[in-house]
Amino acid sequence: MKSPKTELLNFVRKLTNSKDIFFNEKVVASEKKYGFVNAAHVNLMKAFKNIKNDIHVVLDLYYHMCSIEMTCEELSKSFLIFANDGVLPYNQENIISLSVSKRINATMQLCGLYDEAGQFAFKVGLPGKSGVGGGIVAIHPDLYCITTWSPKLNKKGNSYLGFKVLEEFTTITQSSIF
Repeated sequence: MKSPKTELLNFVRKLTNSKDIFFNEKVVASEKKYGFVNAAHVNLMKAFKNIKNDIHVVLDLYYHMCSIEMTCEELSKSFLIFANDGVLPYNQENIISLSVSKRINATMQLCGLYDEAGQFAFKVGLPGKSGVGGGIVAIHPDLYCITTWSPKLNKKGNSYLGFKVLEEFTTITQSSIF
């Protein structure tokens, strides 16, 4: 049986059709060193029996998930299934159902940029997901996926410039879903 980290990496490689995606172990170490809030959340969920697995295994997988190194193009490719109703565009393989794709897009719309999700919905108007490295990916269901990357984070922990670029992009192209 493969480890959860290996399965995760293989899944992302499948989504992107690229074997050149790896974990950044320096980011993993940093996440582990400063992940007190994440550890508290996992412990709280475990206390309420919402997590069955060992919390150290869960946290390790999460920290590795946060450390996947990709280009903007690879990140866009990994999220294209959410713009394409759960289907991989390069081979038409159905990875997730339309219903699951719809729910993931809705979840991204509601909380993909954490405390700034409402502002992102208001200003950008697309489901999106941000990462600790300064990346933001946004989905226009049935049309496209777009990714920005700029490491300067704002006070809410999202890419300052990436947010602005996506806001300008959907304003100019009039491609907000609202």
